Amino acid sequence: MFDALPDVRPETPLLDTISAPADMKKLSERQLITLAREVRAWLLWSVSQTGGHFGAGLGVVELTVALHAIFDTPEDRLIWDVGHQAYPHKILTGRKEELLTIRHKGGLAAFPKRAESEFDAFGVGHSSTSISAALGMAIAAKTQGSKRRSVAIIGDGALTAGMAFEALTHAGHVQPNLLVILNDNEMSISENVGGMATYLSRLLVSEPYHQLRENSRRVLSKLPLAWELARKTEEQVKSLVTPGTLFEELGFNYLGPIDGHDLPELLATLRKLKHHSGPQFLHLVTKKGKGFIPAEADPIGYHALTKLEKPVKPLETPAPQPVAKKKKPKYSNVFGQWLCDMAAEDKRLLGITPAMREGSDLVQFSRQYPERYFDVAIAEQHAVTLAAGMACEGMKPVVAIYSTFLQRGYDQLIHDVAVQKLDVLFAIDRAGVVGEDGPTHHGTLDISYLRCIPEMVVMAPADENECRQLLTTGYHYPGPAAVRYPRGTGPGVEIQKELTPLPLGKAEVRRQGKKIALLALGSLVSTAEKVAEQLDATLVNLRFVKPLDEQLLLEMAASHELLVTLEESAVMGGVGSAINEFYAARDLQPRLLNLGIPDRWIDQGTPAELLADCELDEAGILQAIQERLG
Repeated sequence: MFDALPDVRPETPLLDTISAPADMKKLSERQLITLAREVRAWLLWSVSQTGGHFGAGLGVVELTVALHAIFDTPEDRLIWDVGHQAYPHKILTGRKEELLTIRHKGGLAAFPKRAESEFDAFGVGHSSTSISAALGMAIAAKTQGSKRRSVAIIGDGALTAGMAFEALTHAGHVQPNLLVILNDNEMSISENVGGMATYLSRLLVSEPYHQLRENSRRVLSKLPLAWELARKTEEQVKSLVTPGTLFEELGFNYLGPIDGHDLPELLATLRKLKHHSGPQFLHLVTKKGKGFIPAEADPIGYHALTKLEKPVKPLETPAPQPVAKKKKPKYSNVFGQWLCDMAAEDKRLLGITPAMREGSDLVQFSRQYPERYFDVAIAEQHAVTLAAGMACEGMKPVVAIYSTFLQRGYDQLIHDVAVQKLDVLFAIDRAGVVGEDGPTHHGTLDISYLRCIPEMVVMAPADENECRQLLTTGYHYPGPAAVRYPRGTGPGVEIQKELTPLPLGKAEVRRQGKKIALLALGSLVSTAEKVAEQLDATLVNLRFVKPLDEQLLLEMAASHELLVTLEESAVMGGVGSAINEFYAARDLQPRLLNLGIPDRWIDQGTPAELLADCELDEAGILQAIQERLG
C-alpha cells in the first residue's frame, strides 16, 4: 500500500525477468502475487514521471496478471475497454521501460494500439466497444475453426452505454465462446462481495456444477415443463445472492461477484472458465486506485495524473519565482460559468452531459441547479435525443460534449434534432488537437461533419469573452447551433459579465493590411495575429463557419492578392472548404491557400508539438505563405 508516489525508481527484480506473458507461465502463485506488487509499484513510479491515467490501471493489476498467466496471449485476444486500464497490460507485454514515454510524442500511445504491439488486439479510445469487438473475434474464430479465446474487459461506467448492451444481446443469440469480464470498481453497480458470494461463485464455476448443468439441460430439454421449472428455480436461487439475473436472461452464464484483488481466486476462476463453452460473464469488484491511498479516497480526482515536478536539491539555489499572475480560466470554465449565468436568466435552460461533469465543468451548475442537470452516463446518442425531446416541449437544452464524443451521436443530431429544427445548443469542448490522448480524442472532424447539416449554425470563438458571446448567440438562435472551443486556456482576454449575443454570421476584421488576408477561425486567430504583423496582412476573425460572412468574403476577394484560411480542424471539409465553395458557386477565382489539419491521423504529443508538425504554428504558417507566393 502506497500513501505517496515513489520518488525513486522501484526495485522490481521479478518484473525485470518478464519480457512477455509467456515468461509468467513458469511462475508460482506466490510469485505472481509478488509480480502484481511490482507492477503496481512500477505503474505508480512511471506515471509520476510522465503523467497519464493510472487510477483504473491500479484497480486491474491482479486481473491483468491473472489473464496473462492463464490465457495464451496474444493468440487469445484480450480487449480492454476504453484503454485507461491497460497500463499494466503494457507493462507485462514487453513495454515496461517504454511506459516512461507514454502519451509523449514518439512514445507509447495512451490506449491499446494495434500497430504498437501484437498483444493489443483492438485499438480503443472511446468507451463501450470491447464486447462488440470481442464478439466479432469470437465469431471469426468459430468460422475459421480456431480454438482461440476472446475476452472483453469492460468497466461498469462503460457498461452504461447502449452499444455494450447491443453486443451482449447479440452474443446471447449467437452463443460464441466469449468471456466478458465486468470490472466493477465501485463507481456504480453493486458492492455485493462477501463469503456467500465468493462461495457461490466457486460453486458456479466448478466443473461438477458445469457438467451437472449441461447434463440436466440435455435430459430436461425433452420435458419442456420440467426444464422450465428447473431453469426458473436456478435463476431464483442465484438472484438471492447475485445481481446476474439480467445477464442470464441475455444468454450468459453469470459468475460473481468476486474480489478482483484476490489473485488466487482470480487464477482459479479463470483457469476453469478458459475451458467453458458459450458466453460467460464474470463480475469482479475492484477498487479504482487500489494500492495508492489518495487515489482510493478520491478515484475521480486521481483518474489521471500530471507528472511530478523535480524537487530542488538541498545544495541547489532555488530559481527565483516569477510574480504570480492571475490564473487564466480554461474554456471549459468559461462555459461552466456561462451555463450558470444563463440558467439564472432563463428557467427553461437544462444542462445535459454524457458522463463529463468534471471535464466539461458542470460541477457548479449541477450543485446550483440539480433539478435541471442531467448526467446520462456514457450514452451520447441518448444525450442528443433526450435534448430533442426536451426541446419539443419548449425547454432550452444545452448539451455539453467533447468533439470526439459527439461523433457517436451523429445520427441523432441529424435525425432527431436538425431535421425537426429543434432548439438545441451543443457546447463542443476539446475541439482541435487535444494532445497526449492521441487520434481517438482529437476534435478535428466536427466542422466537416457539422457544416453539411442544413440550417445548423456552427461557431468558434477566438478568445474567452467571445466564447461567452457565441454561447449566448447560439442559445438565442431558434434551432440547432454549435459552439466549438479548444481544450485549455485562451489568450487571456477579459470576460464581460453581460450575456451579449453577436450578429449572426458576421465576422470581425481585427487588422487591416495589404495584399494578403488571413481568414482565421477560433484558436488560430491568436497565432494569425503574429503572422499578420510580420506580413502586414489583413486579419479576419471568422467567428462563424456557418453561416459565413458573405459580404466580407466578397470584399476580401476584391481587395487582396492572396486569401489564406486558417483552422485547427480537418482541412478537408473545413471552413476553408466552405469558403472555396462560396467563391466557386459565384464563379470567382481568388488566389487561395487553405491551411488546417492535414489528411492523416495525428498521434499523441503536446498541442504545441502537434500544431508545429501540422505546420500550423507561426513558423509553419509563414513558410506556407512564402512558398505560395513563390
